[in-house]
Amino acid sequence: MNKFYFILLIICFLGCSEEAIPQDLTSSNSHPLESNSIPRNPLKNVYFGDTHVHTDLSFDAFLFGTRRTPDDAYYFGKGQKVKHAYGFNMQIKKPLDFMAVSDHAYYLGVLRHLSKSTSGDHTKFSKLLQGTKTADDAFEVLAQTMRYLNQPSDKTIFDNKDVVRSSWQEVIDAAERHNQPGKFTTFIAYEYTSGSVFSGPNPDNLHRNVIYRSSSVPIEPYSRLDSRNPENLWSWMDKKRAEGMDSLAIPHNMNRSNGKMFETAKWDDTRIDAQWAEQRLRNEPIVENSQVKGTSDTHPLLSPNDEWADFEILPSANERDLNGSYVRQALIKGLVMKEKLGFNPYQFGVIAASDTHNAAGSFGEANYWSKTGLLDNPAHRRGSVPLPEPAEDVSVYSDDASRYWGASGLAGVWAESNTRESIFEALRSKETFSTSGPRIKLRFFAGADLDESLIKSDNSIQQAYEKGVPMGSELQLQAETAPSFYVWAVRDPDSYPLQRLQIVKGWVEAGEGQESVIDIACSDRLSVDPKTNRCPDNDAKVDFSDCSVTPNKGDSEMSAVWTDKNYQTAQRAFYYVRVLENPSCRWSTYDALRAAVQPRPGTHKSIQERAWSSPIWVNNRL
Repeated sequence: MNKFYFILLIICFLGCSEEAIPQDLTSSNSHPLESNSIPRNPLKNVYFGDTHVHTDLSFDAFLFGTRRTPDDAYYFGKGQKVKHAYGFNMQIKKPLDFMAVSDHAYYLGVLRHLSKSTSGDHTKFSKLLQGTKTADDAFEVLAQTMRYLNQPSDKTIFDNKDVVRSSWQEVIDAAERHNQPGKFTTFIAYEYTSGSVFSGPNPDNLHRNVIYRSSSVPIEPYSRLDSRNPENLWSWMDKKRAEGMDSLAIPHNMNRSNGKMFETAKWDDTRIDAQWAEQRLRNEPIVENSQVKGTSDTHPLLSPNDEWADFEILPSANERDLNGSYVRQALIKGLVMKEKLGFNPYQFGVIAASDTHNAAGSFGEANYWSKTGLLDNPAHRRGSVPLPEPAEDVSVYSDDASRYWGASGLAGVWAESNTRESIFEALRSKETFSTSGPRIKLRFFAGADLDESLIKSDNSIQQAYEKGVPMGSELQLQAETAPSFYVWAVRDPDSYPLQRLQIVKGWVEAGEGQESVIDIACSDRLSVDPKTNRCPDNDAKVDFSDCSVTPNKGDSEMSAVWTDKNYQTAQRAFYYVRVLENPSCRWSTYDALRAAVQPRPGTHKSIQERAWSSPIWVNNRL
C-alpha cells in the first residue's frame, strides 16, 4: 500500500455519528474589537494572508512528523525562520499581513498528548509517536494509527475532550499573542472536516475552515465527531452567531469532493430550497479555489474552450465526479438555479490558501517543500525526481498525487485596515481575490458608465467606487444597459511580469449555463484580436536548462476598461478576472534541475502563475 493511500486514509479516515448539535459554553477569552485608533483607508488597502495552516495540533500533521506549534506558525507568517520536520529552515521573503492557524477540530491535540504518555495501556504506541524521526517512522506510525482506529475498543484512546479543549485554548492563546492590529492580524480558526468514510482513492472531501471575527469564540470547536453533515455546522454557527460569536466557513478542495461540494440536493437528498441557499451563503460567503492540493477554479473537461484551464489540476479517477467539484461550474449552476428556482446558493467569492501541514506555507516554485512533513521530503518522496541509489523502500516513494500538488496559494483582500474587524468584513463582503502564490495586486469594478478615463485618472479607485461596485458585489442595471468593467493589476516584484488580463463570463441562455473567456488587455503593447478575443503570444519563454526566462517581456502593471457588448437585456451573468504572469519554471522542474536530471514525464515543466478575482453578478431585471 503506497504512501499517498495512507495520507488519504488519515485525511478522511473517520466514520462519525450524526448527532444533534451539541450545547456548549462560551470561551472566557472574549474581548471587544480593535481600537478605532488604527488608521482606516476608505478606498482600501491590499493585504495578503493564509487562512489554512496546520501545526502539531492537527492529527494528520503530527503523524507526518510535524512538531511545530501555532506559535511557530505565526512566527513564520511574520517572516522568521522555522524548522521543517526534515531539518531545513523554512522562510518567506516578505511577512504575511494576516493569518489563521486552522488545525483539524477532530481529536485536536490528542496525538501530541499521547506522544508524551509514559504509562498506560498504549505506552508502545506513545513511544512510536515519540520516535518519529524519518519517513519510515512516519509511515509506521500511520499504519499503527489505522490499526487503532479500526478497533472500536482501541479507538477510545483518541477520545479525550479535556485535551481537545486545552488544545483549542492553545490555538486561541497563540492567535491572541500574535495579533498586532495595524501590522499583523491573526484569526482564531479551525478546520471542520466532513465526507464519507474512506473507500477507494477518492474520498468525499467536504472540508471547511471556520474563521472567527473576534476573540469571542466557543469553548471548543464543532467537529465531524459532532456531525458529518455540513448543514449542522451551519446551524451551529448560526446559533453561536446569535450569542455574539460571528464566524464564516470557507470550503476547500472541492476538486476532491466527488461532485458533492456543489450539489443540487441537501445532505438528505431532498431538493435545495431558498432557506438552505440563504443559510449556506450566510455562513459560506467565500470558497478557497486554489491550494497545495490543486486548483478548483475549473477543469479542462468542464471548460474545453479555455486554453488555461489545465492549471495545477489534481487528476480524478472518475470524470463524472467533476460535476459539482469546480468553482466556475458552480457559479454557472447558481445562475441557472436563480433563473429556474428563484435563488442562488453559489453566489460566493474566492480566496486561496496553503493547506500546509508543516506549520508554514510554501508559496514559491523555487523554494517548495510540499505539504506532508517527512512524507514528501526530500524531492524523490514527492515524485519529482528518481529514487536515489541504492533505492529506498518504494512504499514511501510518492508516485501519486503529491507530484501534482503545487506551491499555492495566497488570499488577497481589500480592507480599510489590517485588523480582524476590517479583514473579516472584506471576507464577508467578498472583496477578495486569490493567487497561486505570487502577491499580484488585483482590483475589479463594474458599472453602467465606466470608461477609459479611469485608466489615466489620479483618483480612479474613488471614481470606480462612486460609479460602480467592486468584486464580490451585485450590479443591478437599468434595462437596455450593458455593463462595463475596470480592471487593474500589478505584478509581484519578487515574481514574474504580467502577460494578460482576462474576463471570465458565465451566463444563462435558453435555460442553460454558458461560459466564455475574453482577453481584455495584452502586455508588451500588443492588442487583442477582435475575432478571437485573444492576445498574440508575447514570446516569453523559459529556458529549462537553468529556469531563466526571456528578459524584457511582460508588464509590471496592466489596466483596462471593457464593455460587454454581447450582454443581452434580462440576462443573468457573472464576471470575474483572471490575470496571468509570463511562463516560469514549475517546482518539479526546479527539483529536477537541482538533482541534475530531466523533469519527470507527465508533469508540466512550466507554470503560468495567476490571480483570480471574486465575481461580480450582473442583471437588469427590475
